[in-house]
Amino acid sequence: VRLAFVESAQDKERIAAAVGGDVRFVHFDGAGADSLETFESAGAQAARENRAQLDGFTDGISADDLAVLIYTSGTTGTPKGVMLTHRNAITNATDSFAYGFSGLAPGDAVVSVLPFAHIYEHNNLLGFIRYGCELHVTQPDHLLEDLKSVRPRTMALVSRVYERVLAAVIGRARAEGGLRAKLVPWALAAGRHYRRARNDGAPVGWRRRVAYALAHRLVLSKIRAALGLDRVVFLVSGSAPLHRDILLTFLAIDVPICEGYGLTETSPVVTVNRLEDVRYGSVGKAIPNVSVRIADDGEIQVKGPNVMRGYYHVEPAQQPFTPDGWFMTGDIGHLDADGYLWITDRKKEVFKTGTGKYVAPGRVEAAIRRSIYVAQVFVIGDGRPYPIALVTPNWELVRQRFGIGAGTPTEEIARRDDVREFMREEVAKRTADLASFEQTRKIAVLPRELTIEIGRAHV
Repeated sequence: VRLAFVESAQDKERIAAAVGGDVRFVHFDGAGADSLETFESAGAQAARENRAQLDGFTDGISADDLAVLIYTSGTTGTPKGVMLTHRNAITNATDSFAYGFSGLAPGDAVVSVLPFAHIYEHNNLLGFIRYGCELHVTQPDHLLEDLKSVRPRTMALVSRVYERVLAAVIGRARAEGGLRAKLVPWALAAGRHYRRARNDGAPVGWRRRVAYALAHRLVLSKIRAALGLDRVVFLVSGSAPLHRDILLTFLAIDVPICEGYGLTETSPVVTVNRLEDVRYGSVGKAIPNVSVRIADDGEIQVKGPNVMRGYYHVEPAQQPFTPDGWFMTGDIGHLDADGYLWITDRKKEVFKTGTGKYVAPGRVEAAIRRSIYVAQVFVIGDGRPYPIALVTPNWELVRQRFGIGAGTPTEEIARRDDVREFMREEVAKRTADLASFEQTRKIAVLPRELTIEIGRAHV
């Protein structure tokens, strides 16, 4: 490594001490000789003085050269470097945007909130820049306020952002108290029930129609503008499963979400729903030039110009490819008669309970995350009589619900019997519509969020 970009001067000192060698560092924050501002100014001056040198930089680069090396957990759970070429990145951005973002035009306002190092946002940026969009970059803590000022036409986000937006809407209503505290949750539920019936082709009935009309007039029609989403045509969700109830709730406020599927190893987009033929609950159809097939054991396999060259420094025999060249995703799913892909879970994460039933934890976790009081959840149960959920509450809303002050440590709150029983009831409520063997009967309330550190989960 000869050049490394880091966030701050402190990161530079820390990493330089670890790697040693003659590495030049450029930090994004702050000023000085190693700052991004200085680096860009020097580059601009060099371009003015010797344009021919700049033009020659691409002469020796081919489409199949390595463009980016991104480390991910991989299909085996061990961190691996994913080797993506220029062809991988550019064809995937081109094909996924042409298919999933039809109608996007130069000057359209879009918001970027995900880390640039994430291949999902890498693809988004390439696509938005290619279409000449007006790109606004923000951070999660400022998303809600920035949405109001930007009023974007579209965005591509992860499921957790959508879950937190709904939690914020309900949380604010309850904080205000009075009629609004009951009206907003009721309206969102009425809208979700109506949209579910319409989407499933079930009888709507006059009571549901009246409830929806009233909810839409009093509350739902106002939420869209209050969030800064009044100009949105549709939004996109990827990276992790988004429960169908969340999709239908956003649809109730006239904000359709098109869910897609992909992996770092596929640059990342494999399938995506389009606004004109979205099928809620699925992750859409394969984008142009990408093929999907289902193996005999249910594993999803992919082939196309978006598939990585392979894992860095991993022997050919250990690469996740079939003998005929298909990438093995490690995910389980099925294709319906119309070509829509439906995801079950990670192949290696499905566990067998003590009663002999196979459980896909991702499905159970997505159901539990419908609760605005749940920030994180991790479901286990291999060899146990039933699934068990490790739950990190949304502490802000839990404090609000029980009138607990900000000075009380979460460790103390997590030990309270009333809080633990409340969270148990929330989990039971959210898993009640699952099969009996998927329903979570025991939980553990964690005082802080789970983090991954040296291959272990810490609480």
